Amino acid sequence: MSSELSPIDKAKYACAVKSVDFVKDGMRVGLGTGSTAAWMVKRLGERVRDEGLNIVAVATSTRTAQLAEEVGIKVSTLNEVEWLDLTIDGADEFDPDLNLIKGGGGAHLQEKVVATASERMIVIADAAKDVPQLGAFPLPVEVLNFGWKTTRGLIEEALEDLDVDGREITLRMSGDEPFITDEGNLVLDLHLKRIGDPRRMALILNQIPGVVENGLFIDICDVVVIGHEDGKVEVRGLGGQIMEEGTVDLGAPNLFKDI
Repeated sequence: MSSELSPIDKAKYACAVKSVDFVKDGMRVGLGTGSTAAWMVKRLGERVRDEGLNIVAVATSTRTAQLAEEVGIKVSTLNEVEWLDLTIDGADEFDPDLNLIKGGGGAHLQEKVVATASERMIVIADAAKDVPQLGAFPLPVEVLNFGWKTTRGLIEEALEDLDVDGREITLRMSGDEPFITDEGNLVLDLHLKRIGDPRRMALILNQIPGVVENGLFIDICDVVVIGHEDGKVEVRGLGGQIMEEGTVDLGAPNLFKDI
């Protein structure tokens, strides 16, 4: 498998495989969305098939739910399960305090609801997502279709009083059409370059009429599993504490060739 994957994919594979070790029999598990999370779902499906692992999963998007069902994972809804033992999801950036930017895949609303309904949130990410300060990755903000241009104007006004290095806002597109979330909303991407105070930013954005949710995850993540291209993995807790280090075999059969 090693020769078939790019360096970044090797890192994603490593953290995805390691993260599934946190899942125990009988757990209620939230399944994230994105390329790294998809690999985690397939690895979890392997454990269900080969070990008889008995879990109930709640997906954060329709595409994750479809993948989970394909690999034999029992999928339920959050209304049915209500509370989860664990959520495993990716991130676009994480800082030393384990604050995150999420939403590159446009699923951050459901991802935040599922993560906050969990006893623990474990983030899986390659080492490039580890940043000293959030903001280089555009911040996604889900907004109502109704009056979205007015909402964008209100966000532009709010950014004038916030500690950021950029203020460009773009409507996310899917080909020639606006990208539509699972809830039927639009996504505005805020190109801020640097976010001086993520907590204040998150609070102010969610007070703006028309904003449904932003992609800042503050005080939600408990553990980050960081993957490297050589197969090394690092499990990091709050305060930068190194909880565990190890290596994932990159020579294992390629279970993820279709992702």
